[in-house]
Amino acid sequence: MQDVRKWADGLRRLLRRHRDPVVVQTLRSATAATIAYVVALHLSPEPAPLTAPLTALLVVQVTLYATLTNGFRRVNSVVAGVLVAIAFSQLVGLTWWSLALLIVASLAVGHLVRVDEYIPEVAISAMLVLGVTTISSTAWARIVETLIGAVVGMGCNLLLPPPVWVDEAGESIEGLARRLRQLMLRMGEEAAGLTPWQQAAERLHEARRLDHAIVEVDAALRQAEDSLRLNPRVREGLLHRVVLRTGLDTLEICTVVLRVLARTFTDLAKAREPEPLFASDAGAAVERLLSQIADAVVSFAVLVTTSISESAESAEARLTAELHSAAGTRDKLAELLRDDVRRDDRNWQLLGAVLTEVNRLLDELDTEHRTRRLLEELDRVSAEQRAKRPPWLTWLRKRVGVPERLRRNRGGGTGRSL
Repeated sequence: MQDVRKWADGLRRLLRRHRDPVVVQTLRSATAATIAYVVALHLSPEPAPLTAPLTALLVVQVTLYATLTNGFRRVNSVVAGVLVAIAFSQLVGLTWWSLALLIVASLAVGHLVRVDEYIPEVAISAMLVLGVTTISSTAWARIVETLIGAVVGMGCNLLLPPPVWVDEAGESIEGLARRLRQLMLRMGEEAAGLTPWQQAAERLHEARRLDHAIVEVDAALRQAEDSLRLNPRVREGLLHRVVLRTGLDTLEICTVVLRVLARTFTDLAKAREPEPLFASDAGAAVERLLSQIADAVVSFAVLVTTSISESAESAEARLTAELHSAAGTRDKLAELLRDDVRRDDRNWQLLGAVLTEVNRLLDELDTEHRTRRLLEELDRVSAEQRAKRPPWLTWLRKRVGVPERLRRNRGGGTGRSL
């Protein structure tokens, strides 16, 4: 039985790994490079056309959008470098000073043609072509090999479509929410007891370390956003991207507010040492309130990452109930802290800051605030897309017309179906 369980666990790990970005990228890159080399052997005059697999290796990315954009930029960079080398070959040979001028001119041309991260490739292509004697045949071969590699790289994304990384981004967002929840629970437990200021300061350091987690989640979300662009398998890609992005923005704000709350707890612990942070009743209310907000944070993450309508409605109902309970506890805590300040007003600023920061957390997680923020972001992104649309496409849409059904469905959700 134990062997069967180990075999089953190994199978599950293998099934999970087939969508791992490293595994997917490695297999697709190796396949594209090999095919590009085989094709270039038949079409290029060079005996070892390594430019083709190199181009395919650089062009193939995890997402279709990145592959298309990188492919065009790389072809432009190579062609620009070859043209610069041909121009230099007509004027000067290969010397140390001509090489320096070639590099400067190539990098300048790279900025002019806007190939972004492939600007060094312009200079590399120019140096490789200028460094050979039969420059005309070598230049033509390099252009051919580059085109082969770019076409094969793009073709691999069509025949071997990359996965949509929404699930992975959702897992990252939920993981960040659970880390926030654990920190809130620890802070609530310590607020209800006698907490040395050094221990409260440790929670402040934990809150600051969450910034690194936000960076990792943002990288996963950017990958998911790219995988949704130009992907025919995805409907309402704009809505998916905006829902996930606004969800991460909310969690990032909650992280900042929680860090401020941890700093308030640390200052309060220093000011009240050796006494507890709060009186017994107020400490218990703080613990209960942070526990309720912690559960609401996780429910919020589940809401913005859920793709099934029924599950999203259930998550929204659960979040609304948790926020309602937290608001009641917040009001009770406000009464208790007001009574404490009447008895001893030495730390009234810090006690008031606790209520202010708790209110900010509740406001950010509020469902109405989320819906309003989501609609505003949808309008903003849609306006940016319309501004970037070519004039001829706008003219064509006005002349041909857009079906009413498409106008109604275009970007018209609030994320409930997610």
